[in-house]
Amino acid sequence: MESNQNRVTSITRRIHRAWVFSKIRYYIGMDFLLVFLLFFGSLLEKEISRFGTFSLDTERKFGIIKDFPYFDYQVMNLSTEKMVHFPLKGILVVIVAALSLIILSQILNLVFSYGKEHRKIRKILAPIDEIALKAEELSKLSFNEEKYHVIEDAITHMEANDDQLLEFHDRDLQGVETAMNNLLVSMRESYRQQARFVNDASHELRTPIAVIEGYVNMIARWGKKDEKVLDESIEALQKESAHMKRLVEQLLFLARGDAGRNKFDIEEVSLKECMQEIYEESLMIDEDHVYRYHPEMDIIVQADPTMLKQAVRILVDNAAKYTKKDDDILLSIGKDEKGRAYLQVQDTGIGMIEADVEHMFERFYRSDEARKYKGTGLGLSIAKWIVDKHKGHFEILSRPGLGTRIRIVLS
Repeated sequence: MESNQNRVTSITRRIHRAWVFSKIRYYIGMDFLLVFLLFFGSLLEKEISRFGTFSLDTERKFGIIKDFPYFDYQVMNLSTEKMVHFPLKGILVVIVAALSLIILSQILNLVFSYGKEHRKIRKILAPIDEIALKAEELSKLSFNEEKYHVIEDAITHMEANDDQLLEFHDRDLQGVETAMNNLLVSMRESYRQQARFVNDASHELRTPIAVIEGYVNMIARWGKKDEKVLDESIEALQKESAHMKRLVEQLLFLARGDAGRNKFDIEEVSLKECMQEIYEESLMIDEDHVYRYHPEMDIIVQADPTMLKQAVRILVDNAAKYTKKDDDILLSIGKDEKGRAYLQVQDTGIGMIEADVEHMFERFYRSDEARKYKGTGLGLSIAKWIVDKHKGHFEILSRPGLGTRIRIVLS
Protein backbone atom coordinates (compact mmCIF):
# COMPACT_ATOMS: atom_id res chain seq x y z
CA MET A 1 0.00 0.00 0.00
CA GLU A 2 1.29 3.42 -0.91
CA SER A 3 2.23 5.48 2.18
CA ASN A 4 0.88 8.95 2.89
CA GLN A 5 4.37 10.38 2.47
CA ASN A 6 4.68 8.80 -0.98
CA ARG A 7 1.28 10.21 -1.93
CA VAL A 8 2.40 13.75 -1.04
CA THR A 9 5.63 13.26 -3.02
CA SER A 10 3.57 11.99 -5.97
CA ILE A 11 1.31 15.07 -5.74
CA THR A 12 4.40 17.29 -5.77
CA ARG A 13 5.70 15.59 -8.92
CA ARG A 14 2.34 15.88 -10.68
CA ILE A 15 2.07 19.58 -9.87
CA HIS A 16 5.66 20.09 -11.04
CA ARG A 17 5.05 18.21 -14.32
CA ALA A 18 1.90 20.25 -14.91
CA TRP A 19 3.94 23.43 -14.37
CA VAL A 20 6.63 22.26 -16.85
CA PHE A 21 4.06 21.37 -19.53
CA SER A 22 2.20 24.64 -19.10
CA LYS A 23 5.50 26.51 -19.41
CA ILE A 24 6.39 24.60 -22.61
CA ARG A 25 2.95 25.27 -24.11
CA TYR A 26 3.37 28.95 -23.32
CA TYR A 27 6.82 29.04 -24.96
CA ILE A 28 5.56 27.23 -28.10
CA GLY A 29 2.68 29.66 -28.45
CA MET A 30 5.01 32.64 -28.06
CA ASP A 31 7.46 31.15 -30.60
CA PHE A 32 4.74 30.67 -33.24
CA LEU A 33 3.55 34.24 -32.69
CA LEU A 34 7.10 35.57 -32.98
CA VAL A 35 7.80 33.61 -36.21
CA PHE A 36 4.56 34.90 -37.70
CA LEU A 37 5.37 38.52 -36.82
CA LEU A 38 8.97 38.29 -38.05
CA PHE A 39 8.05 36.59 -41.33
CA PHE A 40 5.18 38.82 -42.39
CA GLY A 41 6.81 41.91 -40.92
CA SER A 42 9.87 41.30 -43.12
CA LEU A 43 7.69 40.86 -46.21
CA LEU A 44 5.82 44.06 -45.42
CA GLU A 45 9.10 45.94 -44.98
CA LYS A 46 10.39 44.65 -48.37
CA GLU A 47 7.21 45.75 -50.21
CA ILE A 48 7.25 49.23 -48.72
CA SER A 49 10.99 49.60 -49.47
CA ARG A 50 10.46 48.53 -53.10
CA PHE A 51 7.14 50.22 -53.97
CA GLY A 52 6.96 52.96 -51.35
CA THR A 53 3.50 51.82 -50.25
CA PHE A 54 1.43 48.77 -49.28
CA SER A 55 -1.85 47.87 -50.98
CA LEU A 56 -4.29 45.11 -50.05
CA ASP A 57 -5.50 44.90 -53.65
CA THR A 58 -2.11 43.79 -54.96
CA GLU A 59 -1.82 40.20 -56.16
CA ARG A 60 0.59 38.13 -54.04
CA LYS A 61 1.73 34.52 -54.00
CA PHE A 62 4.52 32.22 -52.91
CA GLY A 63 6.48 30.16 -55.41
CA ILE A 64 9.79 28.56 -56.41
CA ILE A 65 12.23 30.31 -58.70
CA LYS A 66 13.24 27.86 -61.42
CA ASP A 67 16.77 29.18 -61.72
CA PHE A 68 17.36 29.16 -57.98
CA PRO A 69 16.61 26.26 -55.64
CA TYR A 70 14.72 28.26 -53.00
CA PHE A 71 11.31 29.75 -52.29
CA ASP A 72 10.39 33.27 -53.19
CA TYR A 73 7.60 35.75 -52.54
CA GLN A 74 5.92 37.26 -55.63
CA VAL A 75 4.08 40.61 -55.68
CA MET A 76 2.37 42.26 -58.68
CA ASN A 77 3.89 45.63 -59.59
CA LEU A 78 0.81 47.71 -60.40
CA SER A 79 2.72 50.18 -62.56
CA THR A 80 4.32 47.56 -64.85
CA GLU A 81 1.76 44.78 -64.22
CA LYS A 82 4.60 42.30 -63.77
CA MET A 83 5.33 40.03 -60.83
CA VAL A 84 8.29 41.12 -58.69
CA HIS A 85 10.21 38.34 -56.94
CA PHE A 86 11.50 38.67 -53.38
CA PRO A 87 13.81 35.79 -52.35
CA LEU A 88 12.93 34.32 -48.96
CA LYS A 89 16.25 32.67 -48.20
CA GLY A 90 17.65 35.64 -46.25
CA ILE A 91 14.44 36.10 -44.27
CA LEU A 92 14.25 32.38 -43.40
CA VAL A 93 17.91 32.33 -42.29
CA VAL A 94 17.30 35.30 -39.95
CA ILE A 95 14.12 33.74 -38.55
CA VAL A 96 15.77 30.36 -37.93
CA ALA A 97 18.75 32.03 -36.22
CA ALA A 98 16.52 34.23 -34.04
CA LEU A 99 14.23 31.30 -33.19
CA SER A 100 17.22 29.15 -32.23
CA LEU A 101 18.49 31.80 -29.80
CA ILE A 102 15.02 32.26 -28.31
CA ILE A 103 14.47 28.50 -27.85
CA LEU A 104 17.92 28.18 -26.25
CA SER A 105 17.13 31.00 -23.78
CA GLN A 106 13.75 29.39 -22.99
CA ILE A 107 15.39 26.03 -22.31
CA LEU A 108 17.96 27.69 -20.01
CA ASN A 109 15.21 29.58 -18.21
CA LEU A 110 13.24 26.35 -17.73
CA VAL A 111 16.31 24.52 -16.40
CA PHE A 112 17.32 27.28 -13.96
CA SER A 113 13.77 27.86 -12.69
CA TYR A 114 13.06 24.12 -12.31
CA GLY A 115 14.70 23.79 -8.91
CA LYS A 116 13.27 27.07 -7.63
CA GLU A 117 9.75 26.07 -8.65
CA HIS A 118 10.20 22.64 -7.06
CA ARG A 119 11.18 24.26 -3.75
CA LYS A 120 8.21 26.61 -3.99
CA ILE A 121 5.78 23.71 -4.50
CA ARG A 122 7.34 21.78 -1.61
CA LYS A 123 6.97 24.83 0.63
CA ILE A 124 3.29 25.20 -0.27
CA LEU A 125 2.67 21.51 0.38
CA ALA A 126 4.77 21.46 3.58
CA PRO A 127 1.74 21.55 5.95
CA ILE A 128 0.12 18.66 4.05
CA ASP A 129 3.44 16.83 4.10
CA GLU A 130 3.64 17.23 7.88
CA ILE A 131 0.08 15.95 8.32
CA ALA A 132 0.91 12.97 6.11
CA LEU A 133 3.96 12.17 8.25
CA LYS A 134 1.91 12.33 11.46
CA ALA A 135 -0.81 10.17 9.93
CA GLU A 136 1.79 7.65 8.82
CA GLU A 137 3.28 7.55 12.32
CA LEU A 138 -0.15 6.97 13.83
CA SER A 139 -0.95 4.25 11.32
CA LYS A 140 2.18 2.35 12.36
CA LEU A 141 1.24 2.33 16.03
CA SER A 142 -0.08 -0.93 17.39
CA PHE A 143 -3.33 0.35 18.92
CA ASN A 144 -4.35 -2.88 20.54
CA GLU A 145 -6.89 -3.21 23.36
CA GLU A 146 -4.20 -2.62 25.96
CA LYS A 147 -3.44 0.86 24.55
CA TYR A 148 -7.09 1.86 24.75
CA HIS A 149 -7.21 0.70 28.37
CA VAL A 150 -4.18 2.87 29.16
CA ILE A 151 -5.96 5.93 27.72
CA GLU A 152 -9.24 5.07 29.45
CA ASP A 153 -7.57 4.59 32.86
CA ALA A 154 -5.65 7.85 32.62
CA ILE A 155 -8.83 9.81 31.81
CA THR A 156 -10.87 8.01 34.50
CA HIS A 157 -8.36 8.73 37.28
CA MET A 158 -7.96 12.43 36.45
CA GLU A 159 -8.86 14.75 39.31
CA ALA A 160 -10.78 18.02 38.93
CA ASN A 161 -7.58 20.01 39.00
CA ASP A 162 -6.94 22.87 36.59
CA ASP A 163 -3.22 22.05 36.43
CA GLN A 164 -3.40 18.27 36.00
CA LEU A 165 -2.53 16.80 32.61
CA LEU A 166 -2.84 13.30 31.19
CA GLU A 167 0.11 10.93 31.56
CA PHE A 168 0.07 7.62 29.67
CA HIS A 169 3.69 6.60 30.38
CA ASP A 170 3.74 4.93 26.99
CA ARG A 171 6.14 5.92 24.21
CA ASP A 172 3.72 4.81 21.49
CA LEU A 173 1.02 7.11 22.90
CA GLN A 174 3.25 10.17 23.29
CA GLY A 175 1.72 11.96 20.29
CA VAL A 176 -1.83 11.22 21.48
CA GLU A 177 -0.91 12.41 24.99
CA THR A 178 0.45 15.72 23.68
CA ALA A 179 -2.60 16.34 21.47
CA MET A 180 -5.08 15.59 24.27
CA ASN A 181 -3.20 17.75 26.79
CA ASN A 182 -3.13 20.67 24.35
CA LEU A 183 -6.89 20.27 23.94
CA LEU A 184 -7.35 20.19 27.74
CA VAL A 185 -5.31 23.37 28.22
CA SER A 186 -7.29 25.14 25.48
CA MET A 187 -10.64 24.03 26.94
CA ARG A 188 -9.66 25.09 30.47
CA GLU A 189 -8.52 28.51 29.29
CA SER A 190 -11.75 28.98 27.34
CA TYR A 191 -13.78 27.95 30.40
CA ARG A 192 -11.84 30.37 32.65
CA GLN A 193 -12.42 33.23 30.23
CA GLN A 194 -16.12 32.45 30.02
CA ALA A 195 -16.45 32.16 33.81
CA ARG A 196 -14.55 35.43 34.31
CA PHE A 197 -16.73 37.18 31.72
CA VAL A 198 -19.98 35.98 33.34
CA ASN A 199 -18.70 36.92 36.82
CA ASP A 200 -17.60 40.41 35.70
CA ALA A 201 -20.85 40.98 33.79
CA SER A 202 -22.89 39.95 36.84
CA HIS A 203 -20.85 42.30 39.03
CA GLU A 204 -21.24 45.23 36.64
CA LEU A 205 -25.00 44.68 36.32
CA ARG A 206 -25.46 44.18 40.06
CA THR A 207 -24.37 47.75 40.88
CA PRO A 208 -26.92 49.69 38.75
CA ILE A 209 -29.67 47.22 39.72
CA ALA A 210 -28.90 47.83 43.42
CA VAL A 211 -28.94 51.61 42.88
CA ILE A 212 -32.25 51.43 40.99
CA GLU A 213 -33.74 49.22 43.69
CA GLY A 214 -32.59 51.64 46.42
CA TYR A 215 -34.14 54.69 44.78
CA VAL A 216 -37.37 52.84 44.02
CA ASN A 217 -37.61 52.01 47.75
CA MET A 218 -36.97 55.68 48.57
CA ILE A 219 -39.82 56.71 46.29
CA ALA A 220 -42.08 54.10 47.89
CA ARG A 221 -41.28 55.38 51.40
CA TRP A 222 -40.88 59.13 51.07
CA GLY A 223 -41.01 60.15 47.39
CA LYS A 224 -44.81 60.34 47.22
CA LYS A 225 -44.82 63.23 49.70
CA ASP A 226 -41.33 64.75 49.33
CA GLU A 227 -40.77 66.36 45.91
CA LYS A 228 -37.02 66.74 46.52
CA VAL A 229 -36.62 63.01 47.14
CA LEU A 230 -38.82 62.28 44.12
CA ASP A 231 -36.78 64.51 41.77
CA GLU A 232 -33.48 63.12 43.06
CA SER A 233 -34.72 59.54 42.64
CA ILE A 234 -36.01 60.11 39.10
CA GLU A 235 -32.72 61.71 38.04
CA ALA A 236 -30.71 58.83 39.52
CA LEU A 237 -33.01 56.23 37.94
CA GLN A 238 -32.61 57.85 34.52
CA LYS A 239 -28.84 57.93 34.90
CA GLU A 240 -28.51 54.33 36.09
CA SER A 241 -30.96 52.94 33.54
CA ALA A 242 -29.02 54.70 30.75
CA HIS A 243 -25.78 53.21 32.13
CA MET A 244 -27.34 49.74 32.29
CA LYS A 245 -28.73 50.07 28.77
CA ARG A 246 -25.29 50.95 27.44
CA LEU A 247 -23.70 48.07 29.35
CA VAL A 248 -26.25 45.56 28.02
CA GLU A 249 -25.80 46.85 24.45
CA GLN A 250 -22.03 46.41 24.74
CA LEU A 251 -22.43 42.92 26.16
CA LEU A 252 -24.77 41.98 23.31
CA PHE A 253 -22.32 43.38 20.75
CA LEU A 254 -19.49 41.25 22.12
CA ALA A 255 -21.74 38.18 22.41
CA ARG A 256 -22.87 38.56 18.78
CA GLY A 257 -19.24 39.08 17.77
CA ASP A 258 -18.13 35.89 19.53
CA ALA A 259 -20.97 34.04 17.78
CA GLY A 260 -20.04 35.54 14.39
CA ARG A 261 -23.38 37.31 14.00
CA ASN A 262 -22.27 40.95 13.77
CA LYS A 263 -22.89 42.37 10.29
CA PHE A 264 -19.67 43.35 8.55
CA ASP A 265 -19.77 45.14 5.15
CA ILE A 266 -16.43 45.99 3.50
CA GLU A 267 -16.29 48.90 1.04
CA GLU A 268 -14.02 51.77 0.03
CA VAL A 269 -13.74 54.26 2.90
CA SER A 270 -12.15 57.71 2.94
CA LEU A 271 -10.26 58.06 6.23
CA LYS A 272 -10.29 61.84 5.82
CA GLU A 273 -14.09 61.95 5.65
CA CYS A 274 -14.45 59.35 8.40
CA MET A 275 -12.31 61.32 10.87
CA GLN A 276 -13.88 64.62 9.77
CA GLU A 277 -17.31 63.28 10.71
CA ILE A 278 -16.07 62.14 14.14
CA TYR A 279 -14.34 65.51 14.66
CA GLU A 280 -17.54 67.47 13.91
CA GLU A 281 -19.59 65.19 16.17
CA SER A 282 -17.10 65.67 19.02
CA LEU A 283 -17.28 69.47 18.68
CA MET A 284 -21.08 69.33 19.02
CA ILE A 285 -21.43 66.92 21.94
CA ASP A 286 -18.34 67.86 23.99
CA GLU A 287 -17.72 71.54 24.68
CA ASP A 288 -15.34 70.83 27.57
CA HIS A 289 -12.32 69.99 25.40
CA VAL A 290 -10.46 71.52 22.46
CA TYR A 291 -10.52 69.18 19.45
CA ARG A 292 -7.95 69.58 16.67
CA TYR A 293 -7.93 67.89 13.26
CA HIS A 294 -5.89 69.00 10.23
CA PRO A 295 -5.60 66.22 7.62
CA GLU A 296 -2.83 66.66 5.04
CA MET A 297 -4.05 63.96 2.64
CA ASP A 298 -6.90 61.63 1.90
CA ILE A 299 -6.41 57.89 2.30
CA ILE A 300 -8.76 55.28 0.85
CA VAL A 301 -8.98 51.87 2.54
CA GLN A 302 -11.19 48.78 2.39
CA ALA A 303 -13.23 48.78 5.61
CA ASP A 304 -16.67 48.73 7.21
CA PRO A 305 -17.33 52.47 7.68
CA THR A 306 -19.84 52.07 10.53
CA MET A 307 -17.64 49.68 12.50
CA LEU A 308 -14.49 51.75 11.92
CA LYS A 309 -16.21 54.93 13.13
CA GLN A 310 -17.44 53.08 16.21
CA ALA A 311 -13.89 52.01 17.10
CA VAL A 312 -12.55 55.57 16.73
CA ARG A 313 -15.48 57.02 18.70
CA ILE A 314 -14.61 54.69 21.58
CA LEU A 315 -11.04 56.05 21.57
CA VAL A 316 -12.34 59.64 21.45
CA ASP A 317 -14.80 58.99 24.33
CA ASN A 318 -11.98 57.55 26.44
CA ALA A 319 -9.73 60.51 25.62
CA ALA A 320 -12.46 62.95 26.69
CA LYS A 321 -13.16 60.96 29.88
CA TYR A 322 -9.57 61.02 31.11
CA THR A 323 -8.54 64.50 29.90
CA LYS A 324 -8.99 67.67 31.95
CA LYS A 325 -11.45 70.35 30.90
CA ASP A 326 -10.17 72.77 28.19
CA ASP A 327 -7.22 70.49 27.30
CA ASP A 328 -6.51 69.39 23.74
CA ILE A 329 -7.52 66.15 22.01
CA LEU A 330 -5.78 65.62 18.67
CA LEU A 331 -7.27 63.58 15.83
CA SER A 332 -5.21 62.62 12.79
CA ILE A 333 -4.82 60.18 9.89
CA GLY A 334 -1.77 59.20 7.88
CA LYS A 335 0.58 56.44 6.74
CA ASP A 336 3.41 54.95 8.77
CA GLU A 337 6.94 54.17 7.59
CA LYS A 338 5.72 50.87 6.10
CA GLY A 339 3.01 52.60 4.05
CA ARG A 340 0.13 51.34 6.25
CA ALA A 341 -2.85 53.63 6.81
CA TYR A 342 -3.73 54.67 10.36
CA LEU A 343 -6.23 56.69 12.40
CA GLN A 344 -4.91 58.29 15.58
CA VAL A 345 -6.36 59.79 18.77
CA GLN A 346 -4.00 61.61 21.16
CA ASP A 347 -4.90 63.18 24.51
CA THR A 348 -3.17 64.94 27.40
CA GLY A 349 -4.99 62.96 30.08
CA ILE A 350 -3.96 60.78 33.02
CA GLY A 351 -1.97 58.31 30.92
CA MET A 352 -1.25 54.67 31.78
CA ILE A 353 1.56 52.62 33.22
CA GLU A 354 2.97 49.77 31.12
CA ALA A 355 1.19 47.07 33.17
CA ASP A 356 -2.20 48.69 32.42
CA VAL A 357 -1.40 48.98 28.69
CA GLU A 358 -0.85 45.21 28.53
CA HIS A 359 -4.38 44.53 29.87
CA MET A 360 -6.33 47.52 28.54
CA PHE A 361 -8.24 45.51 25.90
CA GLU A 362 -9.41 42.79 28.29
CA ARG A 363 -13.14 42.79 28.99
CA PHE A 364 -14.11 44.70 32.16
CA TYR A 365 -10.48 45.54 32.89
CA ARG A 366 -10.08 48.96 34.51
CA SER A 367 -6.92 50.28 36.11
CA ASP A 368 -6.99 51.63 39.66
CA GLU A 369 -6.75 55.18 38.33
CA ALA A 370 -9.49 54.61 35.72
CA ARG A 371 -11.96 53.33 38.35
CA LYS A 372 -12.34 56.89 39.59
CA TYR A 373 -14.14 57.66 36.29
CA LYS A 374 -17.50 56.38 35.08
CA GLY A 375 -17.32 53.52 32.58
CA THR A 376 -18.06 49.85 31.83
CA GLY A 377 -14.64 48.51 30.88
CA LEU A 378 -16.00 47.11 27.60
CA GLY A 379 -15.40 49.93 25.11
CA LEU A 380 -11.79 49.06 24.28
CA SER A 381 -12.70 45.36 24.00
CA ILE A 382 -15.26 46.30 21.34
CA ALA A 383 -12.72 48.53 19.57
CA LYS A 384 -10.20 45.67 19.52
CA TRP A 385 -12.78 43.24 18.12
CA ILE A 386 -13.52 45.71 15.30
CA VAL A 387 -9.84 46.35 14.53
CA ASP A 388 -9.07 42.61 14.59
CA LYS A 389 -11.87 42.04 12.06
CA HIS A 390 -10.15 44.59 9.79
CA LYS A 391 -6.88 42.61 10.22
CA GLY A 392 -5.37 45.69 11.84
CA HIS A 393 -3.69 46.35 15.18
CA PHE A 394 -3.19 49.03 17.83
CA GLU A 395 -0.03 50.97 18.56
CA ILE A 396 -0.10 52.62 21.98
CA LEU A 397 2.21 55.19 23.54
CA SER A 398 1.25 56.31 27.04
CA ARG A 399 2.94 58.01 29.98
CA PRO A 400 1.34 58.63 33.39
CA GLY A 401 0.47 62.31 33.78
CA LEU A 402 1.38 63.15 30.16
CA GLY A 403 -1.34 61.45 28.13
CA THR A 404 -1.97 58.65 25.68
CA ARG A 405 -1.64 58.22 21.93
CA ILE A 406 -3.56 55.32 20.40
CA ARG A 407 -3.15 54.51 16.73
CA ILE A 408 -5.35 52.11 14.74
CA VAL A 409 -3.10 50.67 12.01
CA LEU A 410 -4.88 49.04 9.07
CA SER A 411 -2.99 46.41 7.07
